[in-house]
Parts: sequence; structure tokens; C-alpha cells
Amino acid sequence: MPDGVKADEPSLAERRLADLENVFTALAHEQRRHILLTLKFRGGEMTAGDIAKRFACSWPTTTRHLRVLEEAGLLTVEKRGRERYYRLMTGRLLEVTGDWLSWFADTTTK
Repeated sequence: MPDGVKADEPSLAERRLADLENVFTALAHEQRRHILLTLKFRGGEMTAGDIAKRFACSWPTTTRHLRVLEEAGLLTVEKRGRERYYRLMTGRLLEVTGDWLSWFADTTTK
């Protein structure tokens, strides 16, 4: 084993693949993609209640979608008083999806 790496720790490639899977799993559901777009076009931050008002699904379904997006690192949440504010992490989305798309970049063909 290389210095500083434990046998049970995932490799960098394994961590990157897990990141990719988490993000693409989060993006796989239409409702979650709509939540991301809503946040983007509403200034990047909204309360959970404001997000829920924009969608026809139940409150438990909305919170489950928000949790999946948060676990993928696409949203952060901050509790302020009684409200939970969700913030879009655009950099994370662009980093992970951009890395994946770059694998298909071929400078020899068009």
C-alpha cells in the first residue's frame, strides 16, 4: 500500500466514481431536476416551504427529493430560526458533470 493509504479506504478513482453515481442518481428524477432549475432561476436559495409550493407532490416526497440532492452535494441546507434554506451548489454540479463529459472529449475528431 502507498504511504498514507489504508487498505479499507477507497481509491481516488473509486471516490470519483461514487461522486458521479450520487450526482447522476440525483439528476435521474425529473422532479429533482426541476428543483435545481427552480433554485437557479430564483436566485440560488429558497426556503423548503417556497420550494414545496412550486410542486404538486406531497411534503414528504419534496423533502425526500431535497435530501437526495443534499446528499449528492448539489444543495446545502441552513436552518435559520424555523426555516430551512436550501442553496444550489452550482460549482459541484458543473465539476462532477464536467469531469464526466470531459472523458468523451476527443480532440482528434469532430
